Amino acid sequence: MAHLLSAPCPSVISLSSTKNSVKPFGLGQTLFNPQIVSTSSLKGLVFQEKKQRRSCLFRATALPITQQAPPEATTNDSSSKPKRVMVIGGDGYCGWATALHLSKKNYEVCIVDNLVRRLFDHQLGIESLTPIASIHDRISRWKALTGKSIELFVGDICDFEFLAESFKSFEPDSVVHFGEQRSAPYSMIDRSRAVFTQHNNVIGTLNVLFAIKEFGEECHLVKLGTMGEYGTPNIDIEEGYITITHNGRTDTLPYPKQASSFYHLSKVHDSHNIAFTCKAWGIRATDLNQGVVYGVKTDETEMHEELRNRLDYDAVFGTALNRFCVQAAVGHPLTVYGKGGQTRGYLDIRDTVQCVELAIANPAKAGEFRVFNQFTEQFSVNELASLVTKAGSKLGLDVKKMTVPNPRVEAEEHYYNAKHTKLMELGLEPHYLSDSLLDSLLNFAVQFRDRVDTKQIMPSVSWKKIGVKTKSMTA
Repeated sequence: MAHLLSAPCPSVISLSSTKNSVKPFGLGQTLFNPQIVSTSSLKGLVFQEKKQRRSCLFRATALPITQQAPPEATTNDSSSKPKRVMVIGGDGYCGWATALHLSKKNYEVCIVDNLVRRLFDHQLGIESLTPIASIHDRISRWKALTGKSIELFVGDICDFEFLAESFKSFEPDSVVHFGEQRSAPYSMIDRSRAVFTQHNNVIGTLNVLFAIKEFGEECHLVKLGTMGEYGTPNIDIEEGYITITHNGRTDTLPYPKQASSFYHLSKVHDSHNIAFTCKAWGIRATDLNQGVVYGVKTDETEMHEELRNRLDYDAVFGTALNRFCVQAAVGHPLTVYGKGGQTRGYLDIRDTVQCVELAIANPAKAGEFRVFNQFTEQFSVNELASLVTKAGSKLGLDVKKMTVPNPRVEAEEHYYNAKHTKLMELGLEPHYLSDSLLDSLLNFAVQFRDRVDTKQIMPSVSWKKIGVKTKSMTA
């Protein structure tokens, strides 16, 4: 992972920044918390920041620096120009698949990413099941295969100077915001990671809102939220809002939030900040409250091994169905937490990219804060385990399951009925969880099972035992 931050940029990367000078890659305090990452672990990985925060704008054109890009076609009809989409967190699991999908759909795409997700793997001693190429190699391969360029801005959105320069340079019509620490277990490891998650997520989103206000008033924010904001209430979950009558008076109000981790709480804070700025500043925003995502393949990531997406199977970043398929592939019993009645909404990663595209193509109105519940089916943990067991037996896998003491604080049996009609009304064509899809995911896990570190499978983060001191997950 060291080459991601310390190696010279390849010849296909041209560098640009303000004032005609290239600044060193400054790392804001919000990106590398010294309590989380020791100085020795970062030696050789980064340029140290001195005296003041500095930012660098790395802009990838996927062209040799001696070659000029052809001039863009000119037209007086702005509506005919390709729409420009900034994908924040575009090197991550959902972000990378989305960036490729939108580029293939002829959007002009840029990725903004600080590459910290790769550093988390280094911190925790874990790896994606799939070997993934560097972001520079990914973008270059996409250009070679399709002729389409994806621009790259490497930096921390918690550094507003960096984000502002990115906005002014790219001038996005839409911003797709995946750029947050997205793991509930990671946020519950210790104090440092809880603080990092809240600071990175809430301050980063605030900076995005201010950047839109200052540099792109017409820009549409498509923000990845989470169904986890709602918790598990004993009533139906609506899409963002609920109409209630109290003491003879009726109003439509934001749906009550019952977040279950410091990560989910950061998403709640985001939602409140976005809703306020829509009202106060007239920002247009769509909050995609996404369920649990499974799968790894999209049409675009299947085009070449260097475009392959990551697949997390560990207990910190791995989602339930992906974890179960990898466990089945290596003969490890499926780890069912507690009673296994925890029910959530799920969707295929191919539907994630489709939902984002639909939100961009049908933007919110000025001042509107829309909320879409983004999932296609509901399953309990026990139901998923049964589906994987059945699919595994067809492939000759002897799949067992085991009950694990639940490391989380959550209801293990509960009512759950969440509405999810708005994206369907916009034209979502879902990929439902089928036998063939499970077979494909299991075969994929079998293909890469030699890369599985079985020590990373069992949960090691407890909600009730969250620590104050920085904890090493590999100790």
